[in-house]
Amino acid sequence: MLRTSLYERHQAAGARLIEFSGWEMPVQYTGILEEHRAVRERAGLFDLSHMGELWLSGPQAGAALAYALVSDPPRLAAGRAHYSMICAPDGGLLDDLIVYRVADERFLVVPNAGNREVVAAAVAERLAGFDAELDDASLRTALVAIQGPRALGILAPLTDVDLESLRYYAIAAGTAAGVPAHVARTGYTGEDGFELFVAWDDAPGVWDRLLEAGRDGGLVPVGLGARDTLRLEAGMPLYGNELDRATNPFEAGLGRVVKLDKAGDFVGRAALERVAAAGPGRLLGGLIVRGRGIARHGYPVYAPAGEGSASGVVTSGTASPTLGVPIAMTYLPPPQVVAGTMVEVGVRDARVAAEVVDLPFYSRRR
Repeated sequence: MLRTSLYERHQAAGARLIEFSGWEMPVQYTGILEEHRAVRERAGLFDLSHMGELWLSGPQAGAALAYALVSDPPRLAAGRAHYSMICAPDGGLLDDLIVYRVADERFLVVPNAGNREVVAAAVAERLAGFDAELDDASLRTALVAIQGPRALGILAPLTDVDLESLRYYAIAAGTAAGVPAHVARTGYTGEDGFELFVAWDDAPGVWDRLLEAGRDGGLVPVGLGARDTLRLEAGMPLYGNELDRATNPFEAGLGRVVKLDKAGDFVGRAALERVAAAGPGRLLGGLIVRGRGIARHGYPVYAPAGEGSASGVVTSGTASPTLGVPIAMTYLPPPQVVAGTMVEVGVRDARVAAEVVDLPFYSRRR
C-alpha cells in the first residue's frame, strides 16, 4: 500500500489505519462520532493526500478539458472552480472530480484516489490534437483540508491569502503555514473550509502548525470514517457507492453539471443527449428510516411500501450523528423518488419503514 507523507503523524496520534484505494489511511483517531461532531461544531483536519492532482497547461488546455469532461471549464474565470465529471462514450461515469482554473492557460483537475490512473489515462488520450500538456503531480503533492465553522479563524493567521474574500469554489496561490500553497475554499463535508495543496514533503510541517494553531479552537484530526458520515449528511455522492461506470449524471441528479449547450463535441455527448431527452430510468433519492434499524450499503429497498420485489438497494447508509436518525441514499424508479413516499428497507429478516426525502439531509447555516 502507498502511504502519505503524514503517515507517521497518524501513527503518533493513535489512528486506526485501513486500506483505502491502495493507500494506508486513517479511518478514525478518537472515534467517528466525536470527529464528526468536531467538524460540525468546531473544526477538523483531514489528510487527503491520496487524491489525484492533474495539471493541464497550454493555449488549448481549456478546450481540451471541454472535450474530455461533461462540464465547460473554459467558462471558469481564473481563480474559480467547479464540480465536474468524466464519462465514457456511453455516458457512464469514470469519475467525478473538481476542476480549478488556476490561471488563464493552467487548470488543476482533482480525481478520486481510486480512479486517478483511469482519469489520467483518459485525459491524456483525449488531449490528442490539442495544444496542451498533462502533468500528473499526484505523488509529489499533498492535500490537507481544514473544515468546520472555525476553519477560517484558525487558518487566516497562517496564510497570506485573503480568506474572507476567497469565495466558495475559488482558489488562490500564496503561502500557508510557512510554505508555498494553493488554497481552495472547497470541501466534502457540508461545512465551510479550505483545502491546501502543498509539496509532498511540506505536509508534516503544515499539519503540525495547523493543529497547534487550532488547539484552543477545538481542532482535531479526522479520519475517513467521519468524512463519510459528513458527506452523506450533506447528500454528496461517493464514487463506488452512488457513482460508478454503470451510472450516468442524470440518474445521480447531477444533470446540471452536463453542459449540453457548450460548443463542440465532448466524450459522451450523444449518449447523454439521449438520456436528457428521454429522462433517466432511475433517480438517486434520500431516505430517513422511520422504523427500528439502520439502512446499510447493499440492503434492498422496496418501493412503494409493500412491494413484492426490491426496487433498488441502499448505496450509502448510516445513523446520522447530526440529525439523530438513520439516513440513506438509494436509486429508485422516478415515480418513487418523491418526498413523502413511504418505502421499506430490508434490514436483516425484517422490513423497516422509511420515508423518501429530498437531498441533502443537512445544510449548514450560512
